[in-house]
Amino acid sequence: MTEQGNSQADLRKLKKKRLIRINVFFFFVFLLFVALIIRLGVVQIVQGEEFSKEVSRTESNYASFPAPRGKMYDRNGNVLVENIGVDAITYTVEKTTKAKDKLETAAKLASLIEVPSEFLKERDLKDYWVAANPEDAADLLTEKEKSKKGSETYKLQIDRVPVKELEALKANPAELEIAALYTRFSSGYAYEPQIVTATGLTKGEELTKDELTRVAENLEDLPGVDIITDWKRSYPNGDLLTGVFGSVTTPKQGILEARKSYYTARGYARNERVGRSNLEYQYEDYLNPRKSKVQYVTDTSGNVISESVIDEGRRGYDLKLSFDLELQKQLDQIVEQELKVARGKSGNYLVDRAFAVMMDPHTGDVLAMSGKKYSFEEGKMNDYIIGNFTSQYEIGSTIKGATVLAGYQNGMSMGTVYNDAPILIKDTKPKKSVRNMGPVNEITALKRSSNVYMFRIAFDIAGENYVPNAPFNASSADFQKMRNYYSQFGLGVPTGIDLPNEATGQQNTPPDAGILLNMAIGQYDTYTPLQMAQYVSVIANGGYRVEPRIVTSIHSPDENKQLGPVVTEHEATILNRINNTPEQIRQVQRGFEAVTKTGGTAAGYFGDNDVAGKTGTSQTLYYGEQSKRAYWGTETNNLAFVGYYPASNPEVAISVIVPYTGKTAAHPVNKLIAKRAIEAYANLDPKPQNQDADSSADVSSQEEAGQE
Repeated sequence: MTEQGNSQADLRKLKKKRLIRINVFFFFVFLLFVALIIRLGVVQIVQGEEFSKEVSRTESNYASFPAPRGKMYDRNGNVLVENIGVDAITYTVEKTTKAKDKLETAAKLASLIEVPSEFLKERDLKDYWVAANPEDAADLLTEKEKSKKGSETYKLQIDRVPVKELEALKANPAELEIAALYTRFSSGYAYEPQIVTATGLTKGEELTKDELTRVAENLEDLPGVDIITDWKRSYPNGDLLTGVFGSVTTPKQGILEARKSYYTARGYARNERVGRSNLEYQYEDYLNPRKSKVQYVTDTSGNVISESVIDEGRRGYDLKLSFDLELQKQLDQIVEQELKVARGKSGNYLVDRAFAVMMDPHTGDVLAMSGKKYSFEEGKMNDYIIGNFTSQYEIGSTIKGATVLAGYQNGMSMGTVYNDAPILIKDTKPKKSVRNMGPVNEITALKRSSNVYMFRIAFDIAGENYVPNAPFNASSADFQKMRNYYSQFGLGVPTGIDLPNEATGQQNTPPDAGILLNMAIGQYDTYTPLQMAQYVSVIANGGYRVEPRIVTSIHSPDENKQLGPVVTEHEATILNRINNTPEQIRQVQRGFEAVTKTGGTAAGYFGDNDVAGKTGTSQTLYYGEQSKRAYWGTETNNLAFVGYYPASNPEVAISVIVPYTGKTAAHPVNKLIAKRAIEAYANLDPKPQNQDADSSADVSSQEEAGQE
């Protein structure tokens, strides 16, 4: 009994322990439920509103759509540069777009259109291969490397793309087209339409009507793809002045890498078209349009909920240029015709270029500018208008007006007479004029182009008395002094024209003192045709160096194909006044007027037209086209002319330079170009009007020409 009783007592104790454990368990479960209920209550009642906002949270994204650039007009309101509409295919990436989505769309689109792939770089091909072969790309990494950040692993994959895979890709034209589309799809930001291809937007790339039709019929199967009307630059006057206008990048080229930070700071997209050169580059801030902006509202998954236009945008501002369209056409024709004639003359087998600049001497307006260059390699004449401000040449006796005025500044008296006879310097060949002229003053020296008169001025500048057969000593300070005199006229310094990459001429270290004499007759330092136009304008307007300008004003766009309201004026700018009296300047003007009269070096060329000017011939060596390298070092002449019309009240200044004519050729191509150009201006109807009379240089009163 006792053992049985103990056994039952133990069983009761065990049941009691189990019951206690069960109760503890249920109590613990009860506490968990209580905690859960309290937590749910807090979430729903206390934090419910906050979580509701999180669920419905949205994000605003902004995208810009292309608008045309500003137009360019001539001074009379004629359109020089405009935009025309072109059909284009775009692709827009959304935040939910994956690489495989772009690949699928690229493959479908490639089957509908032809896309060039020549632009693809090796990095583009690697990017495509990694995207198209994710599993193979993953195998390029070790297990440890796979745990690194995405950017780090991607770089490793790019570096390890097998060469044989790239070679296979390059040998597959169909896949290259897909790679080209994928690259263009990936070139922009989310919601920013990327131009994939367009009609005539890129040279050699055309989008046919059949291709457009096929794409339009399959748009539902091409997510992100759209057809829009885009724009491209158009030139109503053909190639006229295109060298000055410059060019614009294509969507494929996008922003200029050298100015990347400049563009990105201003909100440019990477594939945005920008000015590459000259006016398009110089006035990018004005010509660039304000693109239309669209706001996209997306949910937390990146799905677009709504979109709205927040800025309609506008095309870029328009530029009013200083050029006169009709005068420009005629000047281009004159320069090309006369260059062709000159090339046909005996001894002129190396002459390959000619330049002419016509400028308002009071405002600096460049009315017309022409440059032509014959290509020996291509056998044809090409435009070389930029050579007027990017190339430089020795300009010979045209500089003598500045030399005389430098002599005055150095203390020479007006009316000083020097005997034009050979200058004899110890251990040096005689230095002389074309012919001995006997006693001459500055007017006769300019009229007949006396070298000796200018040599004597150089002696004075160097502080040397001329003694026959004695040595001539000139220091580096004397050379700098001469160049400082010339710089007042814009020679050897920037003209200030509103174009990039302007050359300032070349000033070398002289090998000996005698070079100072050569400088005085334009036979050493080099200058651009534009600098020569600025220089002669100083003489024409009475002593003021005026900054040349291409753009005279900037205007708001007008949809009636005319210039809109003025946004800003580019006022005429006087850079400096030369350190000469009005009487001294007038004396040089008399000399220039005598040049075109009987006995002058340009007598008989300008007829009844009241022209003043100065001719120039510089002995130089040929260093032209690479294809003519065998002739480098051949002795040639540079022919030049500077002048203004009418001499009695100048309206236009002109400079002409024709380098590399034959040493024995007597064909006066420089004078013929100047003659015809002045005639074209004189016969122009209407003539260019001074667009900034209030800011023009104050020309000294003109006196009647005196006897030489």
